[in-house]
This record gives sequence, structure tokens and C-alpha cells, in this order.
Amino acid sequence: MIIVLTSERELENEADSINLLFQNGLEVLHYRKPTFDIEGYRALLRKIDSKYYNRIMIHQFHELCEEFKLRGIHIQEQPRLDLDEKLEEYVNGYTANNFKVSSSFHAKDDIKNCSIDFEYVLLSPVFSSISKEGYKGKGFDVTDLDEFVVGMGGINDETLQATFDLGFKGVGVLGGIWNTKDPIASFLRIKEAHSKVIKDT
Repeated sequence: MIIVLTSERELENEADSINLLFQNGLEVLHYRKPTFDIEGYRALLRKIDSKYYNRIMIHQFHELCEEFKLRGIHIQEQPRLDLDEKLEEYVNGYTANNFKVSSSFHAKDDIKNCSIDFEYVLLSPVFSSISKEGYKGKGFDVTDLDEFVVGMGGINDETLQATFDLGFKGVGVLGGIWNTKDPIASFLRIKEAHSKVIKDT
């Protein structure tokens, strides 16, 4: 599984790039724009081809999941902790309506200790981040976890094999796409490397 997270910044012709990623086989896009208000979120969604909405997981303004019939919601680490005892009820509210739910983690033990059955979880940083300076990789080995763990942090075509060797079942890519001169070409390289890894396992 390859997940691409949107750039935190607003990019020129961003919807066109997102549509091209989907056209080239992107399975899941995580829509994350910390500086956007709800109207900003709506505006970009309206520019994305609606046939791809069922591949988009939304990080903020979860109510847009229902409005646009998206794939599901992603609960970031702090909001998950803030929900505390209401977390299960919150998650069930979406899964009962056939939406997917994922969440972010930054420690292996937190995944082990979480009782919620997310579709998958993001664990970061595996390697030193491409998009965040000073965000050092921790080289998590998740071969002992049963959960579907997606590795993030420093993921590109060159680190893909090492990520799967550590037991990750998927990868999340941010800087490896948007911090390159040609995001689509970068995605295709990652996709090709991913196909080789899957073939060899």
C-alpha cells in the first residue's frame, strides 16, 4: 500500500497534480492542510475529480467525509489522545457508515496499547524526514506487530526496501513526492520500487 500525504503548503495546480497521481495508480491520498479552514478544504476537494473521492482520507474537518463521500477519516495523534474515552464511540460513528478510519502514532508501544481496531496506522519517523528538518528517524522494527502499520518519514524509492524489511505493510510519502522537481515522476519511481519489493516478498 502506498499512501501520499498532501503537502502542508498550498501548491500551484495542486488539484491537477493530485488527479494525475490518482490516474497513475495512487491508492490512497491523505488530505492534510493544517492552515486551511473548512472552506479551503472544500475548495480544493471541488477541484479534484469526484471519481477519486473514494480514495481520500481527510485529516481535519471530518464532517466533510460525509459531505463529499470520501474514503474515510484520519485521526492525528493529539486529537486521538484528546478524545480519550470517547474515541471508540467516535470511530464507530464512522465505521458504522462504511467509512475507513486510520490514526497516527509516534511510538510502537502506543500502537500495542491502543484497543481501537483502525484499518491501518501511520508510524513515524522511520527514517529522517525529507519534509521536516531535524526530524530524525527511529528505524522502528514492527515485525512483531499484528496491526497493519504504514511507515512514514524519509520514504522514497531508495528507502522503500528497508521499510518493508522492518515489517511495515505500507508506506506513507510526503517529502519524497512534493519536495521533488517532478512529483508524478517521483511517485512512479516509488510505485515501481514498491512493485519490486512486493514481488520479492
